[in-house]
Amino acid sequence: MTTAFITGATSGIGRAIAVALSDAGYDVYAVGRSQAALKELQAERPGIVPIAVDVCDREALESVVADLTIDVLINNAGIMPPLGNFADMKIADIDTALEVNVSAAILLTRLVVPQMRERQSGHILFTGSSAGHAAFPNVAVYSATKAAIAGFAAALRADLSQYGIRVTEIVPGRVETQLYKDILDAEARAAMYAGNVAVQPDDVASMVVTLLGLPAWADVTRFDIMPTRPTSPSGSKQGK
Repeated sequence: MTTAFITGATSGIGRAIAVALSDAGYDVYAVGRSQAALKELQAERPGIVPIAVDVCDREALESVVADLTIDVLINNAGIMPPLGNFADMKIADIDTALEVNVSAAILLTRLVVPQMRERQSGHILFTGSSAGHAAFPNVAVYSATKAAIAGFAAALRADLSQYGIRVTEIVPGRVETQLYKDILDAEARAAMYAGNVAVQPDDVASMVVTLLGLPAWADVTRFDIMPTRPTSPSGSKQGK
């Protein structure tokens, strides 16, 4: 496999994976909405091909994918809706979370899997979350979207394994990214990541490079990557 198509590649886990795969010799297509961020990424890694497109723009996404051969698809784009009790959520925030985190990933996968099936090879990865597998307060809709991705990935694997296509769900715990930048102030984010206890995007990227390097007959169906040290709700270390 040589070609990787990564959504949400302008920051955080997606950006780290794009850089790591480029360094590993993959031809990387980096997808994101921010042209400025994509230009910065390409300046850092000239071999990366930037694609400025909104994953929710179905026609634009279909047009982009139609001309590409994709060996590795990484559905990483996602958003965190405002934190709070579900009873107080805005309907618009619910709709956006479902569209970006679930519908866009399923649609893109549908656009890509036929070519993989024809070649009898390919690898599809989804960035899920520990919130999709355990209950946390104030993130009901986000948890629902990630649980949906977990279920989709498992069923997709059952559909596609007969064609030699591998499917992996990435399940991160607390990762130090920009996911909360629009819904938490700087002080709250600092508390969340206090003590250098959070997993880093590069840690996730290293795992992705490793599992992609496994022989075709071995599929890591899911990997969980969590901070070694637990944290309190405020983000501080527990214990010494």
